[in-house]
Amino acid sequence: MKERVLILGGGIIGLACAFEAARDGSREVTVVERGGFGGQATGAAAGMLAPFSENVEQPDAFFELCLDSLRRYPEWVERIEERSGMEAGLRRTGSLGVALHEADLLPLQSRLRWQRAAGSGAELLTAAQAARLEPRLAACAGGIYTPAEAHVDAPLLAAALEQACRSVGVRLRAGQGGLASLELRPGDAPERPVALTTERGERFEGDRLVLCAGAWSGEFERLFGLPETIHPIRGQICAYGVPDGEVRHMVFTSQAYWVGKSGGRLVCGASEDVAGFCTDVTDRGIGRLERWSARAFPMLGGMRPSLRWAGLRPATRDGRPLIGRLSGYPQVLFAAGHYRNGILLAPATAAAVLGLLEGDELAASAAFHPERFRRGFSAHPSGAFAPSAGAGTSAPSRAEAAGRGDDAGRTAAAPGGPRRGRA
Repeated sequence: MKERVLILGGGIIGLACAFEAARDGSREVTVVERGGFGGQATGAAAGMLAPFSENVEQPDAFFELCLDSLRRYPEWVERIEERSGMEAGLRRTGSLGVALHEADLLPLQSRLRWQRAAGSGAELLTAAQAARLEPRLAACAGGIYTPAEAHVDAPLLAAALEQACRSVGVRLRAGQGGLASLELRPGDAPERPVALTTERGERFEGDRLVLCAGAWSGEFERLFGLPETIHPIRGQICAYGVPDGEVRHMVFTSQAYWVGKSGGRLVCGASEDVAGFCTDVTDRGIGRLERWSARAFPMLGGMRPSLRWAGLRPATRDGRPLIGRLSGYPQVLFAAGHYRNGILLAPATAAAVLGLLEGDELAASAAFHPERFRRGFSAHPSGAFAPSAGAGTSAPSRAEAAGRGDDAGRTAAAPGGPRRGRA
């Protein structure tokens, strides 16, 4: 009998994990999604594949993960497009990091050496050279050109990935509402060790559970007794009606970015704030983007965005995602908390989850382990994590938890009260 894998959450990370887990035909994979596929953080994304522009301090473990994912992208998109028959909108435009003032040049210079060593191919530009690359750009002090970076059309990629999942037999269950209950049993139990029921009333059973619940993943941290580190950040974004090719590269400043998409769209982002689970678009958030757009590109002065939207990005305490297996619940894997980098990190995260499903405990770096914030955890020399003495190895049954009346019940049933957002 094939192994059954349940994936909770149908954003870009959940769909990517499902595609990788199912494509060799050895598993039955089901994705359970509260609303529609590819929403929230995926819907709010400009699709930038820019590890050099968005990681400017040092080549740490997070940068290495981002760079690895960038290198996987061309082949990964090719497979998705082949299986789906749809375009994902991959554009290898390179990027231009703009220094608005002379003082902004020093940080660009300081990062140039280590990023070149990592394969960025970056070069420092004078003001005149920056103007030649982007004639529509306002006068600046110079910049840094990084040819290795690219971008995709996030909605197109999500739609293609959804279709690719269908083509390899993934069962996609959208519109399920929140999670009504989650039951975990020991791995050697005669029945399936994972069972969940949604608010819609559907029940799903499997051998493994992969949690890809985006901004709502903090509820599952709490459910498993982990420190709740994942929280929502509202990202507001807008788009202008600008002819294709008018802006040739991804353009970054310290205050905003601009990315040209097909169909005459120039996307500008992102205004971020803490607003709980609210996804309203505000005049204040978009107004900030409008002001910076007019400063960076004079042609946009007085022009109003043709589109405005927002989504929730799953941020973590240290800015790194949670990718790995829970020590006390070996049938549960986390792949969540990607914040601004979910589109970029989708192929590398999916590869790590596939490795864990296949038994490679080093497939995910200890730097991203979902229990790294728990007191008493330490990394082995191998990179694996070990629980402190007394950590549990299996979840109690619902009846056992209810009978004891202790906090263990959180691992057997979903948190009480109304559920918000994706499953």
